[in-house]
Amino acid sequence: MKVILFCGGLGTRIRDVSESIPKPMIPIGDRPILWHLMHYYSQFGHNDFILCLGYKANVIKEYFLNYKPQTYSDCVVTGFGQQVEILGDRQQDWRVAMIDTGIWRNIGERLWAVRDQVAGEEMFLANYSDGLCDLNLAEMIDSFGASGKVACFTAVRPLFSLHLVDMQADGRVERIRASQDADLWINGGFFIFRKEIFDYMRQGEELVEAPFARLIEADQLMAFRHEGFWRPMDTLKDKQILEELVEKGKMPWLLDGTSDAVTIDPAERKIG
Repeated sequence: MKVILFCGGLGTRIRDVSESIPKPMIPIGDRPILWHLMHYYSQFGHNDFILCLGYKANVIKEYFLNYKPQTYSDCVVTGFGQQVEILGDRQQDWRVAMIDTGIWRNIGERLWAVRDQVAGEEMFLANYSDGLCDLNLAEMIDSFGASGKVACFTAVRPLFSLHLVDMQADGRVERIRASQDADLWINGGFFIFRKEIFDYMRQGEELVEAPFARLIEADQLMAFRHEGFWRPMDTLKDKQILEELVEKGKMPWLLDGTSDAVTIDPAERKIG
């Protein structure tokens, strides 16, 4: 399945880190978060990517045009660089289409701009490109395929901790409870769409507002609950948490045995 990655936003909430580079290129360890996300999808056999570029599109293009795997892998160099042998690191067989969808477009407009890239595809994947998780993508695809619906997104628990207040119109408080104890779910940014998604969109619209409202009205939208690890990179603190996981070798989004993610304590998988 093709994977559309939205890579064109300004990243204003983490601007102190991404002033000189687009948000998807912010490094987590020695590689950008975009690479980690693409590797996540490739673990499920999805290697055909469409990058919707915008802000500092040239930085992302240069990364892939000048990609040198030996920079990140153990290697043997002979002939003063004339020959390089990569040791022990499986090379990625990715097809990467890089489409400039403009700087000021929203997510819906970016998806609309690349609709020709997925023409003829029965289903395709999409992602905000600013978060990582250990979602069982194959299970989500199977569930969505069986549903027959047009669109699906991953629903996750919010990471913030707040006191929720239930009260009457006159201000009388009925109950105060922690957000962790409430049945709250938010959009996790991992999507699956059928080709019919474009029938519910209008040019210029944000994706999860008017189009999703039409899908809900037609009973064509489903949410796939994920209670495992999920961490967006919206703030500097989020980046630091992801960095700490990499430094410890505990990367839940690596499902192919390249980290000890499977042994992570459950309390550590949801870092709030």
